[in-house]
Amino acid sequence: MVKLIHTLADHGDDVNCCAFSSSLLATCSLDKTIRLYSLNDFTELPHSPLKFHTYAVHCCCFSPSGQILASCSTDGTTVLWSTQNGQTLAVMEQPSGSPVRVCRFSPDSTCLASGAADGTVVLWNAQSYKLHRCGSVKDGSLVACAFSPSGNLFVTGSSCGDLTVWDDKMRCLHSEKAHDLGITCCDFSSQPVSDGERGLQFFRLASSGQDCQVKIWIVSFTHVLGFELKYKSTLSGHSAPVLACAFSHDGQMLVSGSVDKSVIIYDTNTHNVLHTLTQHTRYVTTCAFAPSVLLLATGSMDKTVNIWQFDLETLGQARSTEDQLKQFTEDWSEEDVSMWLCAQGLKDLVSIFKMNNIDGKELLNLTKESLADDLKIDGYSYEKEAMENWISKKKRTSPMTNLVLPSVVLTPNRTLKMAINRWLETQQK
Repeated sequence: MVKLIHTLADHGDDVNCCAFSSSLLATCSLDKTIRLYSLNDFTELPHSPLKFHTYAVHCCCFSPSGQILASCSTDGTTVLWSTQNGQTLAVMEQPSGSPVRVCRFSPDSTCLASGAADGTVVLWNAQSYKLHRCGSVKDGSLVACAFSPSGNLFVTGSSCGDLTVWDDKMRCLHSEKAHDLGITCCDFSSQPVSDGERGLQFFRLASSGQDCQVKIWIVSFTHVLGFELKYKSTLSGHSAPVLACAFSHDGQMLVSGSVDKSVIIYDTNTHNVLHTLTQHTRYVTTCAFAPSVLLLATGSMDKTVNIWQFDLETLGQARSTEDQLKQFTEDWSEEDVSMWLCAQGLKDLVSIFKMNNIDGKELLNLTKESLADDLKIDGYSYEKEAMENWISKKKRTSPMTNLVLPSVVLTPNRTLKMAINRWLETQQK
């Protein structure tokens, strides 16, 4: 199922982190550089490597749009780069001057979090590059950070083993000991976990630690019930400290890398080990899934980054990654769609989607234009052929109200269709 398709060996020292955008792969190293590669053929971009940091680069991450890359270093700075030309956009100095161990963009790109060796965490305004808020943990260095998919909270992990949860106003919501010997990494799954009983949205959080364990947590946050973090399970398989963990884009897999030189891929639903990769010759320090294709990157102290591809045909699943994601979304209920909207910061659209009974299948048929118009319709139902004929005559007004339509995208009235089907079934009995 997984095959090694490429090995990058351009760094002159340990690889500390790797990250994907939809078209690029970024890697950073103890050699003070960041390198950028095209996902088309894994060739290095002309403006790579990126050089500014005066000491080791510990972490790098892309903004959600992929237009900006952030990197942080022992030199106490977090640097923003243009991925288009490699130009330095901003240099943000940690207030304490402490080495910066981790950096992460918020899902809406408005903020960037940076965590430092002295336990301080800073939220930077990603547009003005100014310090927005600052906080700190009681003990240890901050070495891990992850934003929830909705962006209303983020989690930090410390070398003392504490998971600390913050809201977007930098208020500490919760802190607890997660790994006895220290946390090394944490990551949120972008896909919600449904709760049919209470109708709440939950997300999986993974954490890895020096205790050789990978733990799964369930996180929920509502204004009514507040925040809740629950331990769910521990994934076994590694025989040494686990240095990295990451969820796949569809949330179906979790990967971890360890001091034991191995990479383990788990099924997040069954917790079964799907694959164990043993290509690296030294500690595996980082791993990341690509967002739009089934690629996995793993980096190591052996100075290399391995690129792995998931061969679906060997499992009898000969369909593209896009088809896989479509199949996953196609099975969503209306409630799953509502939770996804909340996770994307589109809570205001939930009532409109519910009004139109939009489930996973209908969601896949929506266009950017319809989403941009907030799915505004006139609230009346028409025969599809008649309405298409109306629109084809370049009429942009409602047949019922004569008001201008904000969108000409037709949304099926599934409620009416189900009512008609139920009526027909009663007539046939």
